Amino acid sequence: MSANFARSPMTSVASAWIWSERFWFPENVTWADLEQPPPGVSYPQLGHLLFALPLAVGVFLLRLLYERLVARPCALLLHIQAAEPRQAQPNDVLEKVYRSKTCPDSKQLEGLSKQLDWEVRKIQRWFRIRRNQDRPSMQKKFCESMWRFTFYLGIFIYAISDLWVSPWLWDVRQCWHKYPFQHVSQGQFNYYIAELAFYCSLMFSQFIDIKRKDFIIMLVHHLATILLITFSYTNNMIRAGTLVMCLHDASDIFLEAAKLANYAKYQRLCDGLFVVFSLSFFFTRLVFFPFWVIYTVLFDSWEIIGPYRAWWLLNGLLLVLQTLHIIWFYLIARIAIKAIFKGKVSKDERSDVESSSDEDVSSTTKKTSNQTLKPKDVNQVANLNGDAHDH
Repeated sequence: MSANFARSPMTSVASAWIWSERFWFPENVTWADLEQPPPGVSYPQLGHLLFALPLAVGVFLLRLLYERLVARPCALLLHIQAAEPRQAQPNDVLEKVYRSKTCPDSKQLEGLSKQLDWEVRKIQRWFRIRRNQDRPSMQKKFCESMWRFTFYLGIFIYAISDLWVSPWLWDVRQCWHKYPFQHVSQGQFNYYIAELAFYCSLMFSQFIDIKRKDFIIMLVHHLATILLITFSYTNNMIRAGTLVMCLHDASDIFLEAAKLANYAKYQRLCDGLFVVFSLSFFFTRLVFFPFWVIYTVLFDSWEIIGPYRAWWLLNGLLLVLQTLHIIWFYLIARIAIKAIFKGKVSKDERSDVESSSDEDVSSTTKKTSNQTLKPKDVNQVANLNGDAHDH
């Protein structure tokens, strides 16, 4: 049965289109060339990435243990409590509407007012309380940020330790010498599998965690990141891929640290870390990324190996990513400048940069009308972890 299926014309055409060697590799390179590497040399195989699936489950379980045994005690030590939100008055009619639309429009509010014989303001208050009821507590947000901070810090240290002895870190043209017949070291493989497993765990944990307002956006982001990691591994652009991932992980460390300081109500530390994050974002994504990584992928590779179909796709994705970096930095810089000159990073309606619910890197101290940033300013930056990291 499987043999007949394999011989079907439709399957053959689809398989030939997806695995076209003319798309994935330069001229005169075939999949067979990579299936039998010389002794002592390892080339990437698509099947290697299957190791990330069970590892993703392990990463998710490790996250649960870490949040429970490490992050939560740290939160309690810093007096960050898991305060129970105020419960909305039970009402089957409003609950049914809430499940389909958490913020009903004026026409729906008027209809509900007539149906329940409630004032519109009372119904609005019910929905506001109900929305707050679904938002994660400050302790939960602290635990999530501490987990991400630990992962980004650990994986960045691991990546730097492996890249430090790699010749292409110091001479990026080495990314294309003998391409695609480049040995994949155990360190490179571990780095790729760890990043892939992490983003796989983030993607499926979204369905288990409290649902956030940016659920669809982050789901698409995680899926795109997974596809980019898979793409670069499959056609052995691993050397350039490790540089891209390492640069993106660097600034995320300071972002999560700033959020931790915010949740712990260390406002000056939060503001300082946010400024450091802004500077690190500028240098890693607006200096090193375009003038170092994109330059070598665009120009050095053209000179050494020449363009091919996957080359155009990869460079297109990198240029789109760089455009997003410029937009994001403009929004970040506005917040950082106001933090420097006005003394604090403002309160926001989102829970954090990746998961939006109520507050971002925000002020939890006194509020004054002339010092607090507008919430919409931070809202615009709120999808950064696309930090996204859009490896």
